[in-house]
Amino acid sequence: MTTLREQFATNVLTVTKFRELLRRMHENRPNDDVELVRKAYEFSQRYHSGQQRASGEPYLVHPLEVALVLAEMKMDAVAVAAGLLHDSVEDTVITIVDIRKEFGEQVAHIVEGVTKISQIDFSSREEQQAENLRKMMLAMVDDIRVVLIKLADRLHNMRTLEHLQPDRQQKIAKETLDIYGPIAHRLGMGKIRGELEDLGFRYLDPIAYDQVGEAVESRRKKGEQFLSSVEHVLRDKLKEAGITANVESRIKRLYSIHKKLLKQRISVDQVYDLYAMRVITRSVQDCYAVLGIVHNLWRPVPGRIKDFIAMPRPNLYQSLHTSVITEEGTSFEIQIRTEEMHRMAEEGIAAHWKYKDGPVSAQDEQRLAWLRQVVEWQRDVSDPNEFLSTLKIDLYPEEVYTFTPKGKVVVLPRESTPIDFAYTIHTEVGHTCVGAKVNGRMVPLRHKLHSGDIVEIITQPAHKPSRDWLGVVRSSRARNKIKHWLNIHQRERAIEIGKKLVDKEARKYRISLKDIKDGDWLRVALEYGLGQADDLMAALGYGKYSARQVLGKLAPAAEAESPATGVEDESAIGSVVRRVFGGDHSSAIRVKGQGDLLVYRARCCNPIRGEAVVGYVTRGKGVAVHSIDCPNVVNLMYEPERRIDVEWGKEEGAPSAFPVKLTVFCDDRFGMLKQITAVISDSKTNIRNIGARTENGQANVEIVMEIEDLKHLESIIQGVRKIPGVHDVQRLQRV
Repeated sequence: MTTLREQFATNVLTVTKFRELLRRMHENRPNDDVELVRKAYEFSQRYHSGQQRASGEPYLVHPLEVALVLAEMKMDAVAVAAGLLHDSVEDTVITIVDIRKEFGEQVAHIVEGVTKISQIDFSSREEQQAENLRKMMLAMVDDIRVVLIKLADRLHNMRTLEHLQPDRQQKIAKETLDIYGPIAHRLGMGKIRGELEDLGFRYLDPIAYDQVGEAVESRRKKGEQFLSSVEHVLRDKLKEAGITANVESRIKRLYSIHKKLLKQRISVDQVYDLYAMRVITRSVQDCYAVLGIVHNLWRPVPGRIKDFIAMPRPNLYQSLHTSVITEEGTSFEIQIRTEEMHRMAEEGIAAHWKYKDGPVSAQDEQRLAWLRQVVEWQRDVSDPNEFLSTLKIDLYPEEVYTFTPKGKVVVLPRESTPIDFAYTIHTEVGHTCVGAKVNGRMVPLRHKLHSGDIVEIITQPAHKPSRDWLGVVRSSRARNKIKHWLNIHQRERAIEIGKKLVDKEARKYRISLKDIKDGDWLRVALEYGLGQADDLMAALGYGKYSARQVLGKLAPAAEAESPATGVEDESAIGSVVRRVFGGDHSSAIRVKGQGDLLVYRARCCNPIRGEAVVGYVTRGKGVAVHSIDCPNVVNLMYEPERRIDVEWGKEEGAPSAFPVKLTVFCDDRFGMLKQITAVISDSKTNIRNIGARTENGQANVEIVMEIEDLKHLESIIQGVRKIPGVHDVQRLQRV
């Protein structure tokens, strides 16, 4: 029971926050009716009474903080009220019917959408995760306020994450970096995205977070003095030119620095935009004038000038970016934009909220166009894993701006190829693509496109897509279209092979297939978890089941009876050898429910015990077992019928250690190698091979060692990363 003093303190805290909420709403949307918000607050207060969060605070503080974030976004009263009520259905006795009765259809609809998203477990097994993400995308299309409330909810949860257990912190932080940060980015909400990413980074990788944080803090005082001096110089020049502008300075966010260090393999001192200034002008004309002044003051870095005003990013972000170097050799970035561009960059889709006054603006519609395309492309995708892999591509930024010969801009993901370009133009152009000219010169289809390239696609009517294209395309549209074509044609071929295999096996046992009824074929297909007889034939053609096994279920005498030759024919295309192959550690892994299939660990990812794995039925070689995170899995799994469940076995004789190669990226300093090997030796790990390369004060150390399981490997990686001067440790898949 709470004491009167505790109740009084709770009331003072929540009332104070509610008054702050009303003040912000009045500042940002003075014409909105706050009575709906007041009613939602009182309703939430009544039903959350007595509840506490993990921090010990009264639970009502959370919906109030979420509503405050929404008010900062300048959201309407309906959205703020829904924010106050967003946990009511999940955490109290209240139902959606009650919400609808008290607050109307709009509020109830949004609360119901947020409740459904809150119940999504993004870390569940892959199929369920994919299905949950699909639901989330559909909720976003239906009413974007649903996801904006969820972003506000996630932001406050991340701000108070220290009160949860470490395993929960890791799970929530991973969701934030994988799902919510990218969604905030695609909606143009830079301010929320930045905070979500830094908070997620802090909990998901505390060692790297501390290392980057210490590197930045050690340079902060000097950096702030430097920025203050250049800011003063720039202000004076702008005043001379008669340009009115606000000049701000900042040090780059920790997560952004971390990503750059990993991607470019550089030290913090080599980050061009560690220090940054922002100039906010009154007009686009002034933006370009400021750019000229900046380049007269300091030397621009070649290749670092980006004009996102003329060519906005897909989330409608607009700004001029340039990196410059002072005479003393210090580099920094300058972003130049108008006040309107700045508001759009910080707030994104929430900057011009129009729900109360009418439909969303044309710009907001454009921002949601990517989302509508994602949902549209996925309607015909039956395999949830396919949806998951392509969605992850869509959530990340697109930054290559190319042109057709007629000057039309085609925006593509980084490292896109002419094949991606072709499919963006039209599906048939993609299917029949045989070559490309980039800037008037013939290039291979694997050629990586760059911003500014003029691309001309060469087609040939009879040409068809190749499975190899899946290894080079980067856009989800191209990947989906290629997979769809391959699925149809490969499936047809697999059904044909399956029928031939069954016919051949039936002749050996003198069984007449004409005597087997359609209902029997369907019955056996259902036993295997398949929907129809053609699915069974396709599975046989892929080699997932043996024809003899299927005939045994159709005509039981076939399994008991020996064929005329006395030997089962294993040479047929698509068959899988029905025995254990001991030459590649197969006893470590087995196919679920079938212990006698040939299995082997794929060399491309070299999975080790403890990792999540998936099997892929190859033609004539058995089941290849890949790590679930292997890049090749995305390309291989375009044929869902060939996917098969596998698990780590416990049989005697399974290998006790697996060879694993690590690359350590570190400073080239005295004693570094000794410290790295000491960490590995202390974990009682045998080192098979070690080598190092050094350049410009940096070193790459490659080590092959014997690892028992995933937990053992993670322990070593964590230990090595704690060594001062170690920037990153990566596992190389091939040994």
